[in-house]
Order: sequence, then C-alpha cells, then structure tokens
Amino acid sequence: MTRGIGVVGVGNMGADHATTLQRYVSGARVVLVADLDVARAETVARELGCQATGDAAALIGDSEVEAVVVAAHDSTHAGLVRACVAAGKPVLCEKPLTPTYAESARLLDDLGDRAGLVRVGFMRRFDPGYAELRARIRAGAIGTPLIVHAVARTVGSYPGATTESMIGNSAVHDFDVLPWLLGSPIAEVSWQAPGRSAQPGGVQDPQLILLRTEGGTLLTVELFLNAGYGYDIRCEVVGPGGTLTLAEPVRVVTDSALARSRSYAADWRPRFADAYRLELQAWVDGDDDRLATARDGLVAGAVAEAVVRSMRNNGAWTRA
Repeated sequence: MTRGIGVVGVGNMGADHATTLQRYVSGARVVLVADLDVARAETVARELGCQATGDAAALIGDSEVEAVVVAAHDSTHAGLVRACVAAGKPVLCEKPLTPTYAESARLLDDLGDRAGLVRVGFMRRFDPGYAELRARIRAGAIGTPLIVHAVARTVGSYPGATTESMIGNSAVHDFDVLPWLLGSPIAEVSWQAPGRSAQPGGVQDPQLILLRTEGGTLLTVELFLNAGYGYDIRCEVVGPGGTLTLAEPVRVVTDSALARSRSYAADWRPRFADAYRLELQAWVDGDDDRLATARDGLVAGAVAEAVVRSMRNNGAWTRA
C-alpha cells in the first residue's frame, strides 16, 4: 500500500526529504509540494514528477495527500502542524517543533490526545552509528557512562544565525539524541565560551555547553558552526570499563605523497543520508519507538531555552 505524501517547504531540507521519499522510501509517493517560492516548488515538482503549489493549506487539504512533511520556516511550524492534525493527517515536522518552549507547550495543550499524529525530525536516532552506541551502552559494554563528549562542527553557519539560534536549531540535536542514548533526561545545563569570538555581529562561535543528566552523567557539547574544514559530528562515551566512539563514516581514504587523508562532507546531507532515509521509512511504515514525539520536541526545546538562560547568566548552572 502506497501513501500519498505532501511536503511543505522545499528549501534544502524539504527538497532533500521529498527526493528521499520519492526515490528511496518504499510505500511513499510524493504527490504535492508547496513553497511560498512557487518557482522553487515547481522546479522540485518537475524533478520528482509531482504537482506544486504555493498554498500550504491547499496541500494539507488535498485528498491525495495522506501525510505531510513540514520543512518550512520554524515560525510556521505550529500553524502547519495544527492544520495537519485538524485534517487528521500524520505529520513529520522538522526540528524545532516551534521556535519557543512556550509555543510548543501551547501546541501540545491544544492538540491533546491528537498529538500522537505528530513526529519531530530528530533523525540522529536512526543513524546506524548512534544506534549502535545506544545498543552497546544498554548492553553494559563499558559500564555506566560517566562522561560523554559530543562535537558538532560545520563549514559555515546559516544566514542570519545568532548565538541563541545556533543553540535552538543546531545543538538541539544533541539535546535530543544524548538523553536518548543514555536513557536519562537532562537535569541541568551550563553555557561556556572562549574569551572572544571571531564572528561578525558578536555571534559566539564556538560554544561549549555542559549538561548533566538526572542519572549523573556529565556531557560536553562543542558547537562550532564556522569551523571551515567540513561537516564533522563526533561522540565519545566514557565509562569505567572503557570508551565507545562514534566512527565517522568514510568510504574512501587517500594515500599519497607520504600522507593518508580523507575528505569531509560539505553539509549534513551525505553524513546523515542513511539516517534520514531510515527515519522517513519508519514514519511512512507507521509508528516506531525511535521516532521522536511532539513531547520529545518540547523537552529538547526546554533544554535549549535553559542553555540560553545560562548564557545570559554568565554560565551559571541552570535547571532544564
């Protein structure tokens, strides 16, 4: 049985989702894409052999659309999710669920029991490396985790990025996947940074975020969105019996001129292609306990806002 899918927002993320659904996810057929930039929507539609519109409401109401991916601007998420749920259609909303914790809380209150139709795009839960880390932690391979070091570096930050938005849009992935790895929610946070920033407009990059779980594990998250050299995601779990380290997927290693080297991806798409495909397949197939719920999105947003409060309070430890 094939499910008709609509995709709202076909910028880089939405277009990638639409392509993955149409070409690599069984049981999915993209029937309609929507974007305020109608020309962009039409370009994506031509490539995928579907229809395009500039009206998200028309897409949600279309009888051929049975489920919706929301990849539009963050500010539109709450309204689009409400409309999908009102139409009785499952929705996969890209992170963050909404720009603020208060807005997410209102959304969940409004949806009530119908919030079960909503999933949030925390795809790292489906990455084979993170999945194996979690399995080995749960199997007791190194004993109870004591410290986790996570690193997220990219070539350059997105247009209009601020210190706060980097936390809510990028570090939020770690705020979801690290508690998921450990099976313990984040209890308190502390924001730290080097003495000065080289970024224009006073944007602090890199940032170092300290987290402590309810189980007592200490986590460090380095966020460096203007690292320049490539897209680089790392995670090391330290326990009394050894360490577990996320291996960067590498298909080719070059040996030349007395040196060994490998290349980095320019952005998230090659690194997490498998994760996105597996996430979308699980969503199309039906419920899967790895899929993040609307409440998971709310919790990750609460951690992000606690980090911002810590930043504004000179890095003081702050309850999440």
